[in-house]
Amino acid sequence: MKKIIVVILCFISLISPLAAKDKSSQLFEIASTSALVFDMQGQEVLYSEQPNKIVPIASITKLMTALVILEDNQPFDELLTVDIDKTKELVGVKSRVKVGSQLSRKDLLIIMLMSSENRAASALAHHYSKGYDAFITQMNRKASELGMINTNFVEPTGLSEKNISTAEDLTRLLIALNKQPLIQQWSRIDTFEANFQKPSYTLPFRNTNHLVFNDKWDIRLTKTGFTNAAGHCLVMLTTINNKQVTLVVLDAFGKQTHFADANRIKTWLETGEIKPVPDSAKQYKKTR
Repeated sequence: MKKIIVVILCFISLISPLAAKDKSSQLFEIASTSALVFDMQGQEVLYSEQPNKIVPIASITKLMTALVILEDNQPFDELLTVDIDKTKELVGVKSRVKVGSQLSRKDLLIIMLMSSENRAASALAHHYSKGYDAFITQMNRKASELGMINTNFVEPTGLSEKNISTAEDLTRLLIALNKQPLIQQWSRIDTFEANFQKPSYTLPFRNTNHLVFNDKWDIRLTKTGFTNAAGHCLVMLTTINNKQVTLVVLDAFGKQTHFADANRIKTWLETGEIKPVPDSAKQYKKTR
């Protein structure tokens, strides 16, 4: 426990306060409202913007859902019934996954992580060993353990705008997930076919981060998120300029803006080139 506290304190000292290192960093900008890029090996902040701004995080929530499920140590091959009764946020939300059908815990984790399937997240929480309410409690307990002091969860999908965090807190979560190879592996699967039972049917799923299909990116972990309240969000464990980094961008404008910001950051850190931000994105950012 002492080691955890020391690591957290060291991390806090690194990212607050943040100072621009050179003129180019003062000129560089992104479209997202909040961001943080952290070099895990060099223990150095490479870029940040409003890293402590508290915002809804949409489906980035599902990374904590996955971590709590893995730490519950229940069988991956157990068939779980898709249950959404206690997740009120799912009322009226459409899905191809049929309520009452069954899928293994492992496959539910996969489609939740790589394709952000909401009913999968709900089913996993409903089948937590100590019950749904205990699951939500454990999400917040785990966040506190990791030093995520500005984070709160009320449900497992991210549909609630009361699921909040900061770029700094999510960086702490990503650092913890750097020691979770299964979550990393499952999150970056590009396409997946899930075989449900009772009734029997098959559904194809595709990764919500199209950068996993791009050879220019070395992605070890990824999660996207979107709600109207949260905007478009993206977190990754990846490599930039030969450095293993955490990358968090929150509340971006437009369906591709969070990906464009990731590319802007990568290009700037590797070449020094500053790619412009569209005026429409700048206007959106001013309103947030």
